[in-house]
Amino acid sequence: MDVLDTALEVIDMRSFSNLWYWIALATLWSSVSHWVLGVPHDMIQRARREGGQAQADVEDLVRININRLLHVVDKGAWMMVGTAAFWLTSFLVLAFWYDIEFAQALILLMGPMILVVWVSVRSSRRIVAEGGTGEALFHRLTVHRRIVQVIGMVSIAVTAFYGTWQNISVSILN
Repeated sequence: MDVLDTALEVIDMRSFSNLWYWIALATLWSSVSHWVLGVPHDMIQRARREGGQAQADVEDLVRININRLLHVVDKGAWMMVGTAAFWLTSFLVLAFWYDIEFAQALILLMGPMILVVWVSVRSSRRIVAEGGTGEALFHRLTVHRRIVQVIGMVSIAVTAFYGTWQNISVSILN
């Protein structure tokens, strides 16, 4: 039992002091900002530089991903909104009423993703309305990526401040 106590003392299982949480946070935002509406950013850059087949590939990928996203949203929006509201409310109650740190960590991970989904749907609708080809498409994808990056930066900063505050609060109480 002494070895287990020592191991649990070395490996802190709380969310905000756990290295794996911060790795997951960085990976989440890195992936979300790299994949712009399902298309890798480097592919968009290459298509902008070279044109031709690379541009056709990006336009096809964007068209496929946007049609898929808008189909899901148009057919099941109420179900998605209801499910998301249920889970978000459940985690908010667990996080801040019952003061469960794991739920707080999940809220700070997944809460901003709701904004990303909303921005993605909005950008998708704009791309469809504009025709979605050439330089106008590349501009819209770049604007979308920058908005997602700003959401990510704010989310990471808020999470870092809140996580630090939680860790300080726990260390003061112990």
